[in-house]
Amino acid sequence: MRLKFHCQNRIGILRDIVAHFADYGLNVSRGEVGGDQGNTIYLFVPNLLNAQLATLRPRLEAVPGVFSVKRVSLMPSERRHLELDALLSSLSDPVMSIDMDGRIVAANRAAGQMLGVRVDEVPGLSLDRYVHDIDLPDLVRRNNARVNGLRLVLKDAIYLADIAPLHTEKDDVASLAGAVVTLHRADRVGERIYHVQRQELRGFEAIFQASPRLAAVVHEARRMAPLDAPLLIEGETGTGKELLARACHLASPRGQAPFMALNCAGLPESMAETELFGYAPGAFEGARPEGKLGLLELTAGGTIFLDEVGEMSPRLQVKLLRFLQDGGFRRVGSDEETYLDVRVICATQQDLPKLCAEGRFRQDLYHRLNVLSVHIPPLRDCLDGIEELAAHFVDRAARQIGCRLPSLSPAAVARLAGYHWPGNVRQLENVLFQAVSLCEGDELLPQHLRLPDVGQAPGLAGVDLEGSLGDILGEVERRVLAALYPEFPSSRLLARRLGVSHTTVANKLKKHGLGDESS
Repeated sequence: MRLKFHCQNRIGILRDIVAHFADYGLNVSRGEVGGDQGNTIYLFVPNLLNAQLATLRPRLEAVPGVFSVKRVSLMPSERRHLELDALLSSLSDPVMSIDMDGRIVAANRAAGQMLGVRVDEVPGLSLDRYVHDIDLPDLVRRNNARVNGLRLVLKDAIYLADIAPLHTEKDDVASLAGAVVTLHRADRVGERIYHVQRQELRGFEAIFQASPRLAAVVHEARRMAPLDAPLLIEGETGTGKELLARACHLASPRGQAPFMALNCAGLPESMAETELFGYAPGAFEGARPEGKLGLLELTAGGTIFLDEVGEMSPRLQVKLLRFLQDGGFRRVGSDEETYLDVRVICATQQDLPKLCAEGRFRQDLYHRLNVLSVHIPPLRDCLDGIEELAAHFVDRAARQIGCRLPSLSPAAVARLAGYHWPGNVRQLENVLFQAVSLCEGDELLPQHLRLPDVGQAPGLAGVDLEGSLGDILGEVERRVLAALYPEFPSSRLLARRLGVSHTTVANKLKKHGLGDESS
């Protein structure tokens, strides 16, 4: 059991507290002092039972200078260890801490995978076994400063290493204790630059708003972002729900605090619960002895994004509802209440009211989540902006690949406008990335677009039913011509396919701005 003593900072108070445990035959295996003025003492008493604590508490609180005694789930050093472990585990690049003998002191999971061993087997390994062309400790001594982009060959792969020296006290060579080494695959530097470029525009500026319908959605979201209330984002897969959630977070007063995301789909109930709420030390067989912090605690003061919330199990729905009501929850295997200030943003592609009617989703939870809501339309309903959006993705793909920027041919634009896009914007970006990689000339053609016939386009999907019958039929006509023109890329071929005159088809292509006939 771990105990926290709020007390006076006086000489001998720790001795007076520990004496009571000794009198009771209990061993105190670890102690830590915290607080701004050393006015908090933490003790780890492994064999202390609840009944024994109930007996000892009056005696402990009677010690001069002790103001309160309460149970806690973690010692301060354990919490720091868990937070550091969570941070390192979230990094995709190998990160290692080495001492001045070149031995690895600690490493993250990516480093273990790179070296071909388990993470717990990494400490104590000599880096000389893997890096033969340079003496890293000697380099750290000679430079005694940060080194960026050092070329290393490790297990037949080329890496660029960032090396940051560690000092015990002063920044002189005598106080060097080691270094933190971060490795980047040299063949992925272009990809890293691309991701940095993608982050240059953040928030709502990163959301392309070529379509008036999408621009209206972003306008709604901008107004809701600063409000400190739950937000429900609805939309099909690939519409950019997480991107909108991040934009709302950045535009809120919590924008400088953490943003954490959890996809509730496909996770077993027990795993989803421990990921979100964490677990106490020794909560179950195979659990870490020090326990685990959940995403909620790592997000304290920030925003948690729960994707596919409609897939959440009934048990988790109850815990989430309780957290939304009073901000409190219990870690798995713990009876201690934890209270946090976290904004909840959820997303779903399911019909939650229908799930509520079927008894598969709690109605009271739905009303808690649906304080603010926004619906992102599918791409097939925003095809009026697809040419501008496609040009944006082609430019991004060319920068990532490092090739010349090709232009979009009218026939390719027509092919894009005539497709039903079951995967929405994400599918469009992937299709155009592949098209740019296949294009060897200066123009993207329909044959570069690999569009699978997955799913069926709803009959009137994307057709604006506002206006007169002539307006509606005109839109249907445009979509028919846009879908067929790539396969019959001239007015004569298309006229023969549709059974009308060449002049009629040429005039309609020109009217709708499709193909070469539009010029």
